[in-house]
Amino acid sequence: MINNKKTKLQQKRTITSLGIILTSLGLAYAPIPGLQQTVIIVSGSELQEPLKQLETKFEKENPNIKLDLKFQGSQEIINKFIDNRNDFTPTILIPANGEKLTELTNRYQATNSDQPFYNQPQPIAKTMLVGIAWQERGKVLFPDGNFNWDRVEKAMQSANWSGVGGTSDWGSFDFVTTNPTRSNSGQLTMSLWSQSKAGGNLNISTFNNAAVESLFGLVKRSVYQPPRSTDILLEEFIAKGANDADVATVYESIALHRWEQARKTQGKPYQIYYLNPTIETVSTAAIVKRNVNQGTAKAAQKFIDFLAEKPQQSIFVQYGFRPTNNSVDLKTVPNSPWNQNIPGAEINVSVEKTSPPDTKIFGEIQRLWERAN
Repeated sequence: MINNKKTKLQQKRTITSLGIILTSLGLAYAPIPGLQQTVIIVSGSELQEPLKQLETKFEKENPNIKLDLKFQGSQEIINKFIDNRNDFTPTILIPANGEKLTELTNRYQATNSDQPFYNQPQPIAKTMLVGIAWQERGKVLFPDGNFNWDRVEKAMQSANWSGVGGTSDWGSFDFVTTNPTRSNSGQLTMSLWSQSKAGGNLNISTFNNAAVESLFGLVKRSVYQPPRSTDILLEEFIAKGANDADVATVYESIALHRWEQARKTQGKPYQIYYLNPTIETVSTAAIVKRNVNQGTAKAAQKFIDFLAEKPQQSIFVQYGFRPTNNSVDLKTVPNSPWNQNIPGAEINVSVEKTSPPDTKIFGEIQRLWERAN
């Protein structure tokens, strides 16, 4: 009887000890109430899919940091932050173009004496502006295989494919770009088009050129309800197909990533055309100071550092981005779109790549678009 009591007592103590150990392990690996940091990230929509995938991985590795992803057009990110029009407090801003953060800094410091960011903004992933067209139509519009702004303009002026060598049953010519007052890719499109129209020069006086002003009017009249972001644009382009969307300007990254979707949905692929010159754009992350404490900023920096590491850079490549980490090889990354024989895709692009225009040029593009009719 005594032995039975001792055995039960020992079992009870063992169970209690195991409970204490398991509880300790749970506390070690579970988020501790009051210590968990929430980092709100506002990114351009072109990064939506890779960031959602990386969100899960990061939170698993850092259980005390919760990420909250928001997506806006790149110009919208800047405007809403400056005007304080978000119904949340951003921690990290990642527009598609680092020049947007320079614009934010200039506008912020016009009314504030301090810096808007904790640290120097950091590059995350690279891409460039390209043209896309359904293959049959691209061959007619660009017979030499090269994207040509004058040919696109001529097609828009003609309004119908028959005016540029297409068959009459192709109907109207439909060019698509994003809204330059909300989206970086729309601004890049109009800057390159204006540069071509002005004979290779791009400065403030370019936008006082009557031919450039006329171009803005033509594009604005022709592009019905331009989307606010590049990702939305390409989804609509694929869903509509030829006859409702013929040619568009988008980022190389998203054109590569959604190519298979287009092939399956429409039964045929689109062709990628590298603009010459084109503009390389770098998605760049910055941690804002306004209403963000140092603890949250430290957690945010951990996430930015995480994005720059080779495994995460490889994930960006899988979504069509070019890495900012030079140790990542486009060809050897598993499921790399550069291994899928996508029409027109090139690893080593031979066209001229330029930096994005400065903030004054972007301002002129928005001004001219808004007043064009």
